[in-house]
Amino acid sequence: MHTILSHPLVSTAMSVLRDKHTTAAAFREALERLAFHLCLACTTELSLRSYELSTPLEQTTGYALQGGVVVVPVLRSGLTLLHAFTQCIPEATIGYVGLKRDETTLVPKEYYCNVPPLDENTTVIILDPMLATGGSMCAAIADLKKRGATQIIAAVVLAAPEGIAEVEREHPDVPIVCAAMDRALNSHGYIVPGLGDAGDRAHGTV
Repeated sequence: MHTILSHPLVSTAMSVLRDKHTTAAAFREALERLAFHLCLACTTELSLRSYELSTPLEQTTGYALQGGVVVVPVLRSGLTLLHAFTQCIPEATIGYVGLKRDETTLVPKEYYCNVPPLDENTTVIILDPMLATGGSMCAAIADLKKRGATQIIAAVVLAAPEGIAEVEREHPDVPIVCAAMDRALNSHGYIVPGLGDAGDRAHGTV
């Protein structure tokens, strides 16, 4: 199952990302704005517990998250989305997965993984701006499942239909939330019309 966000502010931020003249600073800022929208969309089904609290005037009911949330950016481009998610979910803990895609075979290879303890009560949100072939996302999901995650959400800025199809084929239980879906992948495995390499553009290493 996948969700494509539909909102005027998402569309304007995506246009900033697509523009080849956008500076690295403006690119990062637009990514962060999009990350807030992604976070809200990813967390609509989180469970709540109620408790009694006192306002300055009387007693009322308050709410807190039921169960833990772990946010896992895929290094390094996923780091650009992390701040917005932790601002929205201050209770969240953070894990990291490092994946490097072989530009010839397009097969991802994990070089780093460090995540908090995971169990059936933990919601894990994987952050990765680009979902191209789906290989990296599938590898990250598979690794997190091995570590005990049962509730996983994939949060991406831009996806290709091929990437969405691959994740849904390999992990049909993982919902995908993305800001936009483009036409296809080109012969080099890049999303088109796309926005280039999100990590390079955000970090100024183009």
